[in-house]
Amino acid sequence: MSTTFDRQESFGWLINVVANKAAKTFDTELKKHGLSIALWPTLMCLWEEEGVTQRDIAKKSKVESSTTTRTLDKLEKLGLVERRDDPSSRRSFRIYLTDKGRALKDELIPIPVAVNNMMLSSLDSDEQKVLITLLKKMVDDV
Repeated sequence: MSTTFDRQESFGWLINVVANKAAKTFDTELKKHGLSIALWPTLMCLWEEEGVTQRDIAKKSKVESSTTTRTLDKLEKLGLVERRDDPSSRRSFRIYLTDKGRALKDELIPIPVAVNNMMLSSLDSDEQKVLITLLKKMVDDV
């Protein structure tokens, strides 16, 4: 690994440029539905599995617990989630989607699919598979 720095060869700079473009595009589309990208990781976790704790959501989405608290507050105000008492702990809650929150899944999932397709369009299908495999490996190590 070289100790010289070349922005054009920098993993951090390159991934940041790509991530920022994807995030801006995605956030713009979510705003049309009254949502923001900050709410997305929590919604995704709950569409995968309801009845989890706030801690579970933070861990699965790789977001700080305090951020998850604020996100859940916003989602609750929007009528998309509800907190229910945890039968096994008096100090925690289980998080569930409301019918409105569940219904958004089919409406919203096409948005990241389109953004992903747009962002990956400069790569052929084999390159896309390799990139996704490598990024998953890196995320698993975070």
